[in-house]
Amino acid sequence: MFENFDFNVISRTWVYLFQTGMTFTLELTLLASIGGIILGTLLAMMRLSSFKPLSWLAAGYVNLIRSIPFLLVIFWFYFLVPYIGAWIIGAKEPVKVGAFSSALITFVMFEAAYFCEIMRSGIQSIPRGQVWAAQAIGMDYRQCMQHIVLPQAFRNMLPVLLTQTIVLFQDVSLVYVLSLPDFVGAASKIAQRDGRLVEMYSFVAVVYFILCFGLSTLVKQLQKKIAIIR
Repeated sequence: MFENFDFNVISRTWVYLFQTGMTFTLELTLLASIGGIILGTLLAMMRLSSFKPLSWLAAGYVNLIRSIPFLLVIFWFYFLVPYIGAWIIGAKEPVKVGAFSSALITFVMFEAAYFCEIMRSGIQSIPRGQVWAAQAIGMDYRQCMQHIVLPQAFRNMLPVLLTQTIVLFQDVSLVYVLSLPDFVGAASKIAQRDGRLVEMYSFVAVVYFILCFGLSTLVKQLQKKIAIIR
């Protein structure tokens, strides 16, 4: 079965794959996860707001984003955002956003919808009695969230946040459609050049499996370690 496999193509190109492709993938994953968590936290606060229009706006955004295929969102931002930006600022030519910036914006806005629900669940997991106790000693809403609710909520939702980040790491491979040099895109270029699609895509699958399975195992161990026994 493997007599026609050219495994030398992997040994010749693995340095390029990791230095260029994996570095790009990790960079985009890190930036998108940070941006997604920040925006997701703001959306979660909006969803939990007692001001109904604000809560409905955040809920509408989350439900809309989670109902659209991610690949469609990537194409939408890449092709339409330059024209929308030009319309907003009154420019005659489309705004130059670039493939990387477009991909980063897309990932941040898309992942924020999922991080929002994680944050909201984490905040709601904190007993209301602690909020009332904080208010009783004179804390305002910001102080209560900063010193009482969010530190505990973050501990509760940390394993889920890390799991979603692993999913994000896998989803970054979709930027291949924009010809960006992520790990899959870099492997695809080599596969097309050398005519070794099976070898390269098999190697990519093995690498993703090892990394994602290993990280998932670490997250499970972390979850057991930080679990709060009530």
